[in-house]
Amino acid sequence: MKGNRKIKNNLTGRKNHMTGLVSKVRYSAFIAFPVIALAAFIYFISISIGQAFHVERFIFTGNEHLSDEELKNLAGFTGNENLLTISNNKIFEKMIGSPWIRSVSIRKELPDSLHILIKEAEPFALFDLKGRLFIVDEKGKMLEELKDTSVPFLPVITGTPFGKKEVFSEALNLVRAIKDKGLLFEKEHIEIIAYKPQEMSVNLDGVVVKVGAGDYEDKLDRLIELEGEIKKRNIHVDYIDLRFANKAVVKPVNEVIN
Repeated sequence: MKGNRKIKNNLTGRKNHMTGLVSKVRYSAFIAFPVIALAAFIYFISISIGQAFHVERFIFTGNEHLSDEELKNLAGFTGNENLLTISNNKIFEKMIGSPWIRSVSIRKELPDSLHILIKEAEPFALFDLKGRLFIVDEKGKMLEELKDTSVPFLPVITGTPFGKKEVFSEALNLVRAIKDKGLLFEKEHIEIIAYKPQEMSVNLDGVVVKVGAGDYEDKLDRLIELEGEIKKRNIHVDYIDLRFANKAVVKPVNEVIN
């Protein structure tokens, strides 16, 4: 009798143990199923969003000197961008690092377009650094080295002004005055020779004009008036000196005319 009772108790214990295991499995499945379902739902949604809002069109406006492809490279676009997850701040930080770009405005347009409006720096002059030409903006900031064989018509700054802030600033002021007076469109070659401010001169189509420092607009006005007289009298000019107030010195090939 005792043996039968012991066997019965063992069977009952095993039955209760199995029942407990089944209950735990059911409980775990009850808890895990919603989690798995939620994860699957999130995964499905993320895949759907990735496919639905993939950037198909990059629209750049305001660029004249940089191509669309160059701008894409600056922004770090790979072709896998999503409109909802792409960061405007990161695009801005990458693009504004280019010396050519002054400002960047980014607009997302659902479902698949990214509009980027940029303002570029304007080429202002060329700086000759030991035979290498660099494009600079109106503040003297180097934009890039000019490697194209076709040189754009811009005034060329020569001499040794880049390491001398005052001299370089005066050379840029002279370029600005030349542009304001319209000489940029009347001359084929303009070279500003800058070593010292008081010795500043400009070569206009082979004629050297000594201008010194400051009062560039007034000096160029005198030059414009003087050019008409020089042409009328058919004078072959060696150089013109405008450094003296209210006075111009014209040196022909063989003599000086005051």
